[in-house]
Amino acid sequence: MMFGSGEKSAGVCWLAAVTIITLARANAGATEFRFDRDTLAFANQTVFEYHEGHPSLRKPSTVRRDAYKRHCFVLCRTAMQFKKFARFDARGAPLNDASLAARVRLVTHRDPWADPLPEDQRIVFPGYNDLREMSKTRRELVQKSIGHGWPSYFRISNMRMVFQQSGTYQKETHDRLNAALARGQVFVVFLTTYPRLSINHSVLIYKQNGFSPNPGLERYLVYDPNHPESPRELNWSPHTRTFSFQKDWDFVGGFVRVYQVYGKPMQ
Repeated sequence: MMFGSGEKSAGVCWLAAVTIITLARANAGATEFRFDRDTLAFANQTVFEYHEGHPSLRKPSTVRRDAYKRHCFVLCRTAMQFKKFARFDARGAPLNDASLAARVRLVTHRDPWADPLPEDQRIVFPGYNDLREMSKTRRELVQKSIGHGWPSYFRISNMRMVFQQSGTYQKETHDRLNAALARGQVFVVFLTTYPRLSINHSVLIYKQNGFSPNPGLERYLVYDPNHPESPRELNWSPHTRTFSFQKDWDFVGGFVRVYQVYGKPMQ
């Protein structure tokens, strides 16, 4: 089909407009995830007390009545949902408790695997610069509004730790992780050493951290809800097809199996 000069110009403009709209939708909310802005300011308290990564029952005197525990999955999901569906307007006046709780629930009731919303369709939180500031200033309200932790223990996808233990499955998870990061997305995972119980935990992976001096070792930065003060590190070894997680007071460090969560329904 042949076009006159006017029709040809109109066609080019139309195609350009479609391309811009498509790219805008694809990149909606695709700004880089920042630990100091996009994570929650308070910690998930562990059920057990740890000494050099080894668990023991907490002494009654060390258990706070208001302890916020068993919420690692909830906190990772919440960080993911706020990154996709919310925006902040520091110039506005902060909402009262009832209105703020309702807006938080509007975010956390959305499917975490859904595509990010365009900027003009996002749920607005006035009076704060970011999630970090809001969760520090309104900690108790945010904790009560983002969901319960106990359902995490009954997730159907948790059974993968029993039936999907192969290096091949871990390699597939690693490939999905890199693909998600390349698209500007975050990647929430379940860490376990089953049948050992040295760790059963959720973290959010948000950035590749370069390569280790050890040949071929890939490093990733993660938000660990037990440690809101700074990022933690997860490593992948293509040679052994295994992940390893950073040593800290609540984990001895080393080998973990990694399973993606919140990437699709029932996961």
